[in-house]
Amino acid sequence: MTVETQKETLSFQTEVKQLLHLMIHSLYSNKEIFLRELVSNASDALDKLRFKSLSQADLVEDDAELKIRLDFDAAAGTITLSDNGIGMSRQDVIENLGTIARSGTADFIQNLSGDQKKDSKLIGQFGVGFYSAFIVANRVEVLTRKAGAPAEEGVHWDSTGNGEFTIGAVELAERGTTIILHLKDEEKEFADGYRLRSLIKKYSDHISFPVVMKSEPQETEEGKEAEAPQDETVNEATALWTLPRNEIKDDEYKAFYKHVAHDFEDPLTWSHNRVEGALDYTSLLYIPARAPFDLYNRDAPRGLKLYIQRVFIMDDAEQFLPLYLRFVKGVIDSNDLSLNVSREILQNDKTVDTIRTALSKRVLDMLKKLAANEPEQYQKFWDEFGQVLKEGPAEDFSNKDKIAKLLRFSTTQTGEAAQTVSLDDYIGRMREGQEKIYYITADSHTAAKSSPHLEVFRKKGVEVLILSDRIDEWMMNYLSEYDGKSFQDVGRGSLDLGSVETEEDKKEVEKAAEEHKPLLERLKKALEDRVQDVRVTKRLTDSPACLVVGDFDMGAQMRKIMAAAGQKVPDSKPIFEVNVEHPLVQRLESADGDERFNDLATVLLDQATLASGEQLEDPGSYVTRLNRLLLELSR
Repeated sequence: MTVETQKETLSFQTEVKQLLHLMIHSLYSNKEIFLRELVSNASDALDKLRFKSLSQADLVEDDAELKIRLDFDAAAGTITLSDNGIGMSRQDVIENLGTIARSGTADFIQNLSGDQKKDSKLIGQFGVGFYSAFIVANRVEVLTRKAGAPAEEGVHWDSTGNGEFTIGAVELAERGTTIILHLKDEEKEFADGYRLRSLIKKYSDHISFPVVMKSEPQETEEGKEAEAPQDETVNEATALWTLPRNEIKDDEYKAFYKHVAHDFEDPLTWSHNRVEGALDYTSLLYIPARAPFDLYNRDAPRGLKLYIQRVFIMDDAEQFLPLYLRFVKGVIDSNDLSLNVSREILQNDKTVDTIRTALSKRVLDMLKKLAANEPEQYQKFWDEFGQVLKEGPAEDFSNKDKIAKLLRFSTTQTGEAAQTVSLDDYIGRMREGQEKIYYITADSHTAAKSSPHLEVFRKKGVEVLILSDRIDEWMMNYLSEYDGKSFQDVGRGSLDLGSVETEEDKKEVEKAAEEHKPLLERLKKALEDRVQDVRVTKRLTDSPACLVVGDFDMGAQMRKIMAAAGQKVPDSKPIFEVNVEHPLVQRLESADGDERFNDLATVLLDQATLASGEQLEDPGSYVTRLNRLLLELSR
């Protein structure tokens, strides 16, 4: 190494400073994972070189044996990890080691609580990679040269992790990256051959490249010269997914997941499958235990690690799973695709479409099995990923029934906001004569539970699904039936209670509509600017009135989503239903004079609007009108 040139001192990105501080303190009890993270990064660098060398053979120079080398110096208190992979340029180093170029970083920082145990899990799901070196080191050096770049374009990066780093140019004869950890005094136990070997076996045995260390010195007979240490591979160096399932232990599956997902927690479940015949591929798919911060960013990187004939091709190959399954992690290794494949080619490849269909069904079957055999684990999955799975009925029509079986809901019988009831559970509890699956949508669980639309269902003892996630109304546009039972929104159109409603009930509503026809016509005239129709309700038992959405009109949730997205919301008016048995409606019916009648009618309409979770266009007029009526009553 020659003298550094072009040396400068730069500051870490603010989020990196915060992350370093919190990580060092929160992960101290799990500090040995630093080696797993660094080895994983080195493996990725080797994968990338192997792929690029397919089209640029000169990148391997005269060093074609890809490997990771691990050395230590107990006296100096250092650990050195080297790889002859893709390496980095000066700009790569600044971008990769000085910033966190990932959406959701600010949200991540805000979610940290100060509780070391909780924060350890959060940090693990975010992924810390290179920065984990500072858990055990008070100074870290990086020497790197990008494959294909001349020797004089090597880069030397140096930092104590306290807010700044220095970077300079240095001549490096070999491509790749070397990381030197200057261990803290209390962490020098890691500069030990046995300890490092045991950590490689524990965390990185599955890495498909050899991790090489010098052999331990052997005791010799007196007078004999000791043999010089030899290079030896300390991991299995076999791609885990290529092994038969019966040869792989659960702990090995879990360790491999942490490598591909850069996660600290074990997965909830996994599926390892080999397909031979018309297509030839292997898949190893995992369901994580916790959602990443960018889960709801549909444009964030996602997908499987793609290998072709065991050659790494790309991270985040999103073409092999639909968007609603973007939480799945794992590997796909195909023997049918070309090694020079690109993302654009993958988008239009029939083989990829066939694999995508098969993998989608496999994931849904994994979840079905988890729900049946480990319901508590499935509930953890649902709490983390349920809203994303709800995108499925719209995106994957062929698997709509499979997805519907996996959905979970809160209902009027559960009493809690937690979504724990399946559609099979609901159908199993349906009342005799009930023919439909009833549901209500609202902005919150509380708003739905207090909705006047539920009054007749409480009276009849009929359970109703409560849908309060923003995506719910959109999802229900694509779910028309399940297990032969159609869905009905209790706040939309004419309410059909089937056999639960007696003939006497129906006749009473018809009779009331005829008897109170003048009232209905008078209301319709008074409120014609705001409602499309007025009719006698069969929904209400306690409330005076409610609003109903027309059969083909857009509901409140969808209107709000469209408005938030800056799209034009279609014009529509609700239907106004009144409970003619209610004292307020009876008083309205006997009101003298149009002005008083109009005031009472408008107040009832405004109250029904508020009860439905909508905002009033003119709250001031509502207050003024209500105060005027209250003053009249007090005289």
